[in-house]
Amino acid sequence: MKFVFTSRHFKAHNSLKDFAQIEIEKISKYYDGIIKSEVILSFEKATNSVKIAEVIITTNTHTVITAKDRSDDFKISIEGAIDKAASQIKKLKEKIKSNHTAKLTIPFDYR
Repeated sequence: MKFVFTSRHFKAHNSLKDFAQIEIEKISKYYDGIIKSEVILSFEKATNSVKIAEVIITTNTHTVITAKDRSDDFKISIEGAIDKAASQIKKLKEKIKSNHTAKLTIPFDYR
């Protein structure tokens, strides 16, 4: 899985990048068809100090999953966005699984 980390309009610490990468790796236990994952960090006005984390995941089924979260801390924002993306990944896997089993359970007519 390819991992891309972007921090917009500021220089992020390596510890923040490592934290994001470790959290992204947790999603791979739900679905192993993840090709690329991106974490984009930004913030709104410096006075409000609202930190925004956006997670974009591309799968081998050409599905792009995006999740965004905002809070007062980058780590909390990253965790929130990854939790949202993980629930979308679980739904995608169930959809793929149910479509695949539906095709297999169609009875064959021997007429």
